[in-house]
Amino acid sequence: MAQRNTWQRERVREALADARGFVSAQTLHATLRKENTGIGLATVYRALAGLASQGDADSLQSPEGENLFRACVSPGHHHHLICRNCGLTVEIEASDVEQWAHATAATHGFTQAEHIVDIFGLCAACTQLRANERVGQ
Repeated sequence: MAQRNTWQRERVREALADARGFVSAQTLHATLRKENTGIGLATVYRALAGLASQGDADSLQSPEGENLFRACVSPGHHHHLICRNCGLTVEIEASDVEQWAHATAATHGFTQAEHIVDIFGLCAACTQLRANERVGQ
């Protein structure tokens, strides 16, 4: 069932597109609250869930267990490299992961296997920044 395309949902979509990297519903809500949109947190959650289910937003769980979202750049199934420091996100091809997931499922008698793989680390710029901070100590 498709969600109605309300002005609130469109404003959440726009705010998500303007965000850098993955953001939480709470962060997006704070941005919208600063703009005095009157959009409630529950509406933000519903809009993000709808966008994710329709493929208009990527959704993942952070290492801390929080659901994060970003405007979808690539259609279809894909994976990400995500900087834990600055949030830089790079979409990656992971054909080896795809083959491994399906082979592992088949080995155990599973069919219609689905998976989510996102890699968290530090991007090159944040790695360099941390190295410079250590040298400066």
